[in-house]
Amino acid sequence: MRVISSASLLSLALWLRFGLTNPIPGTEQTCHKTKVAILGAGVAGITAAQALSNQSINDFIIVEYNSEIGGRMKHTTFGQDANGEPFTVELGANWVQGLGTPGGPQNPIWTLVQKYGVNSTYSNYSSIATFDETGAHDYTDLIDEFNNAYSILEQDAGTILLNNLQDRSVRAGLSLSGWKPRKDMRKQAVEWWEWDWEYAYEPELSSQVFGIVNYNTSFYQWSDANNFVTDQRGFNTWLEGEASTFLAKNDSRLWLNTIVTNVTYDDNGVTVYNKDGSCIEADYTICTFSVGVLQQDAVDFQPPFPEWKREGIETFEMGTYTKIFLQFPPDQVFWDKSTQYFLYADPDTRGYYPVWQSLDTPGFLEGSGIIFVTVVHDESYRVEQQNDDVTKHEVLAVLRDMFGADQVPEPITFMYPRWSLEPWAYGSYSNWPQGVTLEMHQNLRANVGRLYFAGEATSTEYYGFLQGAWFEGQLVGTEIASCIKGNCTGETHYERLHGSTPPSEYSVQNGWTVSSFQTNGF
Repeated sequence: MRVISSASLLSLALWLRFGLTNPIPGTEQTCHKTKVAILGAGVAGITAAQALSNQSINDFIIVEYNSEIGGRMKHTTFGQDANGEPFTVELGANWVQGLGTPGGPQNPIWTLVQKYGVNSTYSNYSSIATFDETGAHDYTDLIDEFNNAYSILEQDAGTILLNNLQDRSVRAGLSLSGWKPRKDMRKQAVEWWEWDWEYAYEPELSSQVFGIVNYNTSFYQWSDANNFVTDQRGFNTWLEGEASTFLAKNDSRLWLNTIVTNVTYDDNGVTVYNKDGSCIEADYTICTFSVGVLQQDAVDFQPPFPEWKREGIETFEMGTYTKIFLQFPPDQVFWDKSTQYFLYADPDTRGYYPVWQSLDTPGFLEGSGIIFVTVVHDESYRVEQQNDDVTKHEVLAVLRDMFGADQVPEPITFMYPRWSLEPWAYGSYSNWPQGVTLEMHQNLRANVGRLYFAGEATSTEYYGFLQGAWFEGQLVGTEIASCIKGNCTGETHYERLHGSTPPSEYSVQNGWTVSSFQTNGF
């Protein structure tokens, strides 16, 4: 009779829980052994693998849920041209943000986009027309008013950071700067255009200090220019190009269409179990899952993360940014093709189909008849949970308010992704909430044993940007290369984080008259 060890019984339980085949690694099948397992083939995962390769460490396996690399830099085909050829549109990341200065520093994403000849066009945010429910109305003067308040917000953020003062929400900072939109829906639309459209969250839910830091590191370090990618090969062309420098075609180290279900880890190594029954035993593992995936417990980690790590994950935010595409007959385009953006102020709901962008505009997809509108956060959750017909009815009603009911025909094609429901993403990109300190974020970044983390969300200065994923992948790949070579220090984390108010301040002088420490039995 063959005796099964307690470790094998644990493996059997885990495999049965997730409905896997070949339940006991080492019996029906043996786990693949490697130095480094990389979970996710997005920007962070590929960049981490490249960093390992550059350090002459080629014993790694990259595990990817989807059928191609790129992660949330994902495209699809939509509509068709006059010859019946489909257009390529980006569902996720679409811009190179903060390009570079001649002879000066450059955004690494911009450098790579140029290297691989990825087509992009300058986004001219001054090319904007404004509307409300009664049609076209020019309220662009409110954009200047917001920018004046933003300049004060920016200076205040620097003062808070340099003097170690308490952070506050962007809403509080804007109010203190004189910007108070309240029920003025045109001001609300302008604020959405200037803030929510970038961060995928409202000012109430965003950190003033780290929101400003995040903006400045890209747009002041490199340039304030943004280029919108229209390349019909897809935005991920540059990442595929970089991957080809160290991965051969059909490389056995790249496992596409492979879904990770659970991960066990300790100070000696990590084992990764996949839905198809395969598994990987690695000395080190780099997890590039989004904050959304980690928060949704989409993958089971054993042992459960320590409390400091769980707090780091749960205190950050995952935003959702939903682009809704419509194609109209090219000879029935009803918008001004010379204008890039159209801003709509709904009379009742902030963020209700507010920013429209024409792709049938010089330098973009001319002659396509394509326009798209973006929603974020609560509106994303709402439209992603309803069917296409309901959403199409809503967006057409808005367009007909903007341009006239008799001017807007039925679209030829209609489509949008549902990022908040994607099990490999659960959102689009991260945002830094008010109240999250640098140390809390570091606990999101830090390794647990030999399990390391990388991605746009772990970037302190570039969270939410592709460059954040690029820098973090490079950093963690280099760190693990050092570990393999015998020079491992690990990453800083904070077991306990203390507030800024000591117990002595809970006094009558501060309005503390009935002690909840006593009434709640603390």
